[in-house]
Amino acid sequence: MTKTFTICCSKPQKSVDGDKFYQWVCYRWKFIFLLKKRSVLLIFLHDLSFRYFIVIDDIRTEDQWKTIKSALPADKDISSRILVTTTIQSVANACSSSNGYVHKMSRLDKMCSKQLFTKKACPDKYSCYKQPDPAEVLKKCDGQPLALVTIGEFLQAKGWPTGPSCEDICTQIGYHLENDKSFEKMRRVLIHNYSTLPSHALKACLLYFGMFPSNRPIRKKSLLRRWLAEGFVEPQPSPSSPDPIAAFNSLMDRNIIEPINLSNNDNVKTCQTYGMMREFILHMSISQNFVTLFCNDKIEPKYVRRLSLHESSATVVDSFSTVDLSLVRSLAIFGKASQTVLDLSKYHLLRVLDLEKCEELKDDHVKDICNLLLLKYLSLGGGVTTIPRDIVKLKHLVSLDVRRTKVQILHVEVFQLPSLIHLFGKFKLTDIVKPKSEVHEFLSKGKSNLETLAGFVTDGSGGFLHLMGYMNKLSKVKILCELPAGCADRTDLKEAIQQFIEDEKQANIGSRSLSLHFGKCCEELLNSLKGPCYLSSLKLHGDLAALPQFVVSLRGLRELCLWSTRLTAGVLEALSNLSYLQYLKLVADDLDKFVVRDQAFCRLLRLSLELQCPTFPTIEEGALPFLVTLQLLCKDLHGLSDLKIEHLKHLKEVTLDPRVTPTTRGTWEKAAREHPNRPKVLLLKSVDAAQSELADYTIASEPAESAIQETSIPALLNQGLVASSSVMREQSTSVLSNMGLSEVSSALT
Repeated sequence: MTKTFTICCSKPQKSVDGDKFYQWVCYRWKFIFLLKKRSVLLIFLHDLSFRYFIVIDDIRTEDQWKTIKSALPADKDISSRILVTTTIQSVANACSSSNGYVHKMSRLDKMCSKQLFTKKACPDKYSCYKQPDPAEVLKKCDGQPLALVTIGEFLQAKGWPTGPSCEDICTQIGYHLENDKSFEKMRRVLIHNYSTLPSHALKACLLYFGMFPSNRPIRKKSLLRRWLAEGFVEPQPSPSSPDPIAAFNSLMDRNIIEPINLSNNDNVKTCQTYGMMREFILHMSISQNFVTLFCNDKIEPKYVRRLSLHESSATVVDSFSTVDLSLVRSLAIFGKASQTVLDLSKYHLLRVLDLEKCEELKDDHVKDICNLLLLKYLSLGGGVTTIPRDIVKLKHLVSLDVRRTKVQILHVEVFQLPSLIHLFGKFKLTDIVKPKSEVHEFLSKGKSNLETLAGFVTDGSGGFLHLMGYMNKLSKVKILCELPAGCADRTDLKEAIQQFIEDEKQANIGSRSLSLHFGKCCEELLNSLKGPCYLSSLKLHGDLAALPQFVVSLRGLRELCLWSTRLTAGVLEALSNLSYLQYLKLVADDLDKFVVRDQAFCRLLRLSLELQCPTFPTIEEGALPFLVTLQLLCKDLHGLSDLKIEHLKHLKEVTLDPRVTPTTRGTWEKAAREHPNRPKVLLLKSVDAAQSELADYTIASEPAESAIQETSIPALLNQGLVASSSVMREQSTSVLSNMGLSEVSSALT
């Protein structure tokens, strides 16, 4: 990327020749970075007694910004402006002052992408000729101007309309990226993003995205667990290897991967790599024999380390006749598979086995899984109905996911696995646990490393509930209570929950999450729980006539989610006393009339209200003093519903149900523009449940100005410039991330 440095003076003291001034500034800009002579810029800027506007393109490190910032003079109340562009989010945040503004540039929508591509691909003399079908190109480019221009110009250079079609080019996009001169500029950008990653571990994490089909969002938590199983990252960071969360955040920070599905508390649940970066990663991972896909009739290597089979590629038996499967470390199957591939006795070194999307998986295959002694990550689906007791042989297994199977009963022997940390599913556990059994002896000696137990069904009694007390490392528990009508004995369930939420009064307990799904008969059980208690996150799903007393006494509670048919004023009043609460989600048919008083929810940062009827509370001035995100998920929301967002001084984002009327959306956008912070107005779009990690929605960062979707590219550019000028007048610093300014401007001209 080329750097530009432009100074615009609103009140120049004397006339200056434009070309000489530009050359003078560019010379000193280069001088500053090559010789690190900040005094040149310092002397020049201190001579400025007038208002100035500076644009600095493509800052790549915080140190670069600090060098420039130290040379800037005091503003002297003349409202000078500085605009910085960068592709790194953390650099954008560092460049933004306390009253500045960070703006993330959106990629082009489908209509503008098609218009730009057609303009570059089709010569003017063929303007009356039927235009090419750009569907495949638009999918590959994903709204990136540089990619659209590159492929468009390449198509025209090859002699459109007599040259190759869009489909032909997209099929060979990896080859063109590596070999064709027309792709040189885009190749440099992609290689720079990859080569500047600070460690080999991060590069391996990025190449691992080649294991996944391009049309499927990737579940973040599953991805992190697979990185750990592969050994790319360590549970605790070290000088040579980051921890999985740090590695993921680093790739997110550089805008190499992007979130697709966000949870209501703004955490990423699913993600993906964007268009051309996806093609680059796929090409790199295959060319380095990092991932093998078996597609396009290519000659594949004999020795395979990571095998990923998409759709029909796993059904061709001949493709695997010359391949040695014994060295495969990671296997993932999406769709159908031949029996040759599913003969798991051929795999000797498997660490990661992902078969949750394998349609041909049966119980017979699971028997062979129990002999994969090096396995660390196991995710099953298909027609699996039972997990054999021999799974106890997998001494290195860390993560077991049976959520997509038909398994309803799980043998308690699974808790004898010494390395097991995460267990997911919706299953009952065998109740017979004898005091002298191997399972009991193993757990009673404190050998269990289980941290996540998400999704076991209980009727309120049974031997396993007693054993939970021995699992000292449990930090996340999900219980589905299916108590029979008239059941009075819930002692075992009560004691298990009570022991899990007990407050040890330690300074750093860490996160501890409890999710309870219950019916009406559990109200007495919830009220019997006593404090002092500690939880960082609590989810209650059932009918709540009143807020259980133990919730009010919880220490450290930061996240609370309540699902109920109706939430009464008493419940809402009790919630306002939770002084440490940072995130609150309420899901109900409707809410009782309720007033959020001054200084109520004094630490709440995010509030989500998902209602069938638009019965929103009244918010007094001074309430929710630090609220940043407000979600109002009700399709019948009418206008502002008497919600006065001007009282929310720190508000940055408002999310609405996608089914609200255009009038209501327009009303909120107008209110947002009049708010001092100018918060974003977003829509919460539903996604395919099969592609999300137990989530129903994804946030779509749509522009507030819907007219952008119906305008031409020149008009879009003009509109963007006007919007930028408006921001400049209201904010002291603006940062445009996600793509260098020079890349955008050159691509759209």
